Amino acid sequence: MFLKKNKFNRYFFLLIITLMTIFNKSNNNIFIQFNFIIISIFFLIFLKEKNYFSHIKSIFSKNKIAISLFFFFIIFLIFQTIPIPIEWIKILSPGKYNFLNRLEFSGRFSSISLSPTNSYFSILNYLSLFLCLIIFKSLFYRKKDIFKFYFFLISLGAFASSVAVYFYLIDNPDFLIIKNSAYKAVATGFFINRTVFSCFLTLCFFCGIEYLKMIDYYQKGNPNNFFNKIYIRIFILLITIGIITSFSRLGNFLFISLIIIYILRSLYINEKKNSFFFITLILIVLFDVLILGFYFGSEKLLQRYLFLQSEINEYLPTSTQNNTSRGELLKFAFIQFKNFIFFGYGGGGFENLFKINFQNFSTRYASHAHSDLIEFVGEFGLIGSVLIFLSIFYSFLNNNFFSFKNFILCYLLLFILFFDFSFHVPIIQLVFILLLSINYKSDNNFNN
Repeated sequence: MFLKKNKFNRYFFLLIITLMTIFNKSNNNIFIQFNFIIISIFFLIFLKEKNYFSHIKSIFSKNKIAISLFFFFIIFLIFQTIPIPIEWIKILSPGKYNFLNRLEFSGRFSSISLSPTNSYFSILNYLSLFLCLIIFKSLFYRKKDIFKFYFFLISLGAFASSVAVYFYLIDNPDFLIIKNSAYKAVATGFFINRTVFSCFLTLCFFCGIEYLKMIDYYQKGNPNNFFNKIYIRIFILLITIGIITSFSRLGNFLFISLIIIYILRSLYINEKKNSFFFITLILIVLFDVLILGFYFGSEKLLQRYLFLQSEINEYLPTSTQNNTSRGELLKFAFIQFKNFIFFGYGGGGFENLFKINFQNFSTRYASHAHSDLIEFVGEFGLIGSVLIFLSIFYSFLNNNFFSFKNFILCYLLLFILFFDFSFHVPIIQLVFILLLSINYKSDNNFNN
């Protein structure tokens, strides 16, 4: 009976991720609230099973410091949204106090957050991510479960990519929940932004590569290995087409650099037993990237792979007066961080910050600073940033974090944090957190 419940719970959890991919690719407050309700109910039902409850107790006991710091972080975020006397605002957040004076605010109370509503939904999102992580660690703790999770993500990425490429080929018409009017000449599929879409596919591609790399080590003698490899190879092909047709410079750069890193590692290790993996990487470069890449991307393919040159040029000072360029946005976000240095301006507050300072400009860039790192420290301030950093740091101490897999994930994460806003999107946050939490060496129950 427990095995059936366990299987059902795994499928339901994967269904939640699927629905998040389809409906929650952007920071939509309605979907964030809906996710929190569903995940909370699932978690409460989850706790009723004694085996799960004991597993969760074990997770909490092994990560007391990390979890305690996370809850202090949540308490701090709640404090940002609570109305406090204006006299306190003047001391705790001079930047917010100056804005209130500019707006001729006459009330006696105000919150530290510039957007209490968005900050409230940000709190719900972080709690949802925490609950998802606890559920995931309780359901996917054996290596064969982790392989199933990898297989799920690669198949989900292939599905999302197929939908995106299909709509791209028929000129991106709007269809039900899929709104492609903003990006008529690129593939986005369920995603509202092409870079977010390509980053999601890159993570799915990473899962496919990891699956192929380890399948011969951890599933020896499995008669289905040959067919699984074929399925994964087809899924990787579909994902490659999706990344290329997204025309995202960041996505294409991360994709091709990921392949290069794996090829260099394979040449360095030079394991004869894993020759299939190396051959697959070469085929991806020769067929997927070069042949299909030039077919779908034409002569612009190499230009998109020159990501660093294009991005750095955008951040360099120019003679043109463009206050909404990425360089100016980054500079503006950093200055505002210094104005809200200790307590921040609250989750989702950057849009209001932008509109207050650039009332005569288009709001095209208003939602995010195009640098997640600067925007996060601006939202949390030094206090919140230190709390969440220490929480993550202590959680890594209790796990085998320093692995090649996590090195790759951190490599991808750093580029996203510095050059884009994709890590503010819930599905990207969730997939990153779950993949970073996977620990192979601590598991001795693969054959169970």
